[in-house]
Amino acid sequence: MSNEVAATTRYSQAGDEFLFVELNEEMTLEAFFLSISITQRLREIALPGIIEICPANASYQVRYNPDMISAGQLQERLEALEEEVSNQQVRTLETRVVEVPVLYNDPWTYETLMRFREHHQDPSSTDLEYAARINGYASVDAFIEAHSATPWFVSMVGFVAGLPFMYQMVPRERQIQVPKYLRPRTDTPKQTVGIGGCFSVIYSVRGAGGYQMFGVTPMPIYDPAGEQPHIDDSMIYFRPGDIVKHRAVDREEYDALLAAAEKGQFKPKITPFTFDLDAFNQDPDGYARRVKEALYEH
Repeated sequence: MSNEVAATTRYSQAGDEFLFVELNEEMTLEAFFLSISITQRLREIALPGIIEICPANASYQVRYNPDMISAGQLQERLEALEEEVSNQQVRTLETRVVEVPVLYNDPWTYETLMRFREHHQDPSSTDLEYAARINGYASVDAFIEAHSATPWFVSMVGFVAGLPFMYQMVPRERQIQVPKYLRPRTDTPKQTVGIGGCFSVIYSVRGAGGYQMFGVTPMPIYDPAGEQPHIDDSMIYFRPGDIVKHRAVDREEYDALLAAAEKGQFKPKITPFTFDLDAFNQDPDGYARRVKEALYEH
């Protein structure tokens, strides 16, 4: 891993207080694992002068106080951390697995996508039908099974507050990939589940968007009002490194879970998990089963 990623690492100044580090030009689990591992180590050592650490898909950014540490000194420390992490014999990450219930093919995203068909590559079909077809699935149901059966890594949180970007934990040749709308929509229902490129997302709030829409989740993921016990004072549920397992639900279960959420009684199913990158690379399908077993054994 060290040769693959270190050769591509680029350090860039972003104003007087930020250092941006690009580990790879494309998203890979190797690059993401390196990014999350470096930023976790940086937090652990509590380097004086560090104000904020923001991991992303295959990069990260650090905000620092230039009166306490220079850009050059910070880069030296980050290069040392990258070498340390890259040379680890055991590449593991302490994280959690989170179940996200999803009502696929729901009436709200359907109504919305039909209002914006002129913005779409295929105005004659729905987003699910289009995604299934271009990814080689025989039916919408088969596509939904592919989306929900495998785990996804939360690689970054952003764009709007609390929105998780998720990367599918399967070999690259089997990744679901769907282009964004030709033109963005001016409306997307709150807690819509969808895909743009290779990233699945959950829209934390209602608003504009361009990702293909597949369904909605009743699970609150952003809580500025402080009404959801499963969300802490940060107001944001997901963290980079979380592993998400979607679960298809029917309308009856969706309504019951939504009612619980509206009362502040939603309880997500979660379990601690140690992710092992090498074990995953050796047997991705077997590892997906391990993730599912870990979630439902607890």
